[in-house]
Amino acid sequence: MRGMLSGLAKPFTQTAGLARWMLVAGVLLTAVFVVCAIFAPWLAPYGFAQSAADGVRFPKTGAPSSTHLFGTDRLFFDVFSRVIWGARTALEVVILSMLVCVVIGVPLGLASGYYGGWLDRILVLIMDALYAFPSLLLAIVFSFLLTDVFGGSVIAVSLSLSAIYIPQYFRVVRNTTLSAKEATYVEAARAIGATDGTIMRRYLFGNVVQSVPVLATLNAADAILTLAALGFLGLGIQSTDAAEWGHDVSRALADAGSGVWWTGLYPGLAIVLLVTGLTLVGEGLNETLNPTLRRRRLLPVVLPPRGRPTPLQEEQS
Repeated sequence: MRGMLSGLAKPFTQTAGLARWMLVAGVLLTAVFVVCAIFAPWLAPYGFAQSAADGVRFPKTGAPSSTHLFGTDRLFFDVFSRVIWGARTALEVVILSMLVCVVIGVPLGLASGYYGGWLDRILVLIMDALYAFPSLLLAIVFSFLLTDVFGGSVIAVSLSLSAIYIPQYFRVVRNTTLSAKEATYVEAARAIGATDGTIMRRYLFGNVVQSVPVLATLNAADAILTLAALGFLGLGIQSTDAAEWGHDVSRALADAGSGVWWTGLYPGLAIVLLVTGLTLVGEGLNETLNPTLRRRRLLPVVLPPRGRPTPLQEEQS
């Protein structure tokens, strides 16, 4: 238990100055949305697709009030409730897509870097072909393909985002494996008869995945923007399936000309704050885990005051 707590506190204890403040600010911002996502049924006054309460229909594009803190939209939905429920949708999509990326990208990168040869050439060709496409265009293509199979669900959007980021995990892990497999401890493991699976699992995996948390955090911020872009284009999750900030901003465009500002302001602000929080967490972790960027706190050196030498010093002189 103590080792786990020290591991969690490591990013905060090994950073100082601006890096620590970036990490703390990012963690606090992200924690707010995590709390909203977990406790959405209790924090949101209404459901994400609820348009009436106690038999009374909500006003259409009603201004913010004590009953509806962020107002209502043109579909009679409460904007405050949709912002809170949207945090759950965003985190569900991001977590699922990052898990798929880790499960697929890390083993492929590890095997490609370790074995090399024809397997490495084929995998590098496939990943480079995927990486050459613009990320949003690739997400749109996979969204079209997966919507026919899974519909406009969280699974379809998550898999569409995974197709963008798997090549990044593959390239990071592969490049690290290429250098790590020539290390002395790997040669020693081969000398004592360890199998390839044992070497990759016990000796290489722990070293090549050190950059994965940083990459996952930065990709999570980009995934939030890509999810919002898909929703804005109408290719993500629909209003009646789940609350999604990008789709709400898209519907709010028709309200902007009539002076209805609250339907687009609050979902857009939620996107900006969550992306900012995840980006700050990623940059703070990078300062901690990357030894070339890490700056340790310098302790002042206090010298003893100059005075008459001690008898021992006089004897030595």
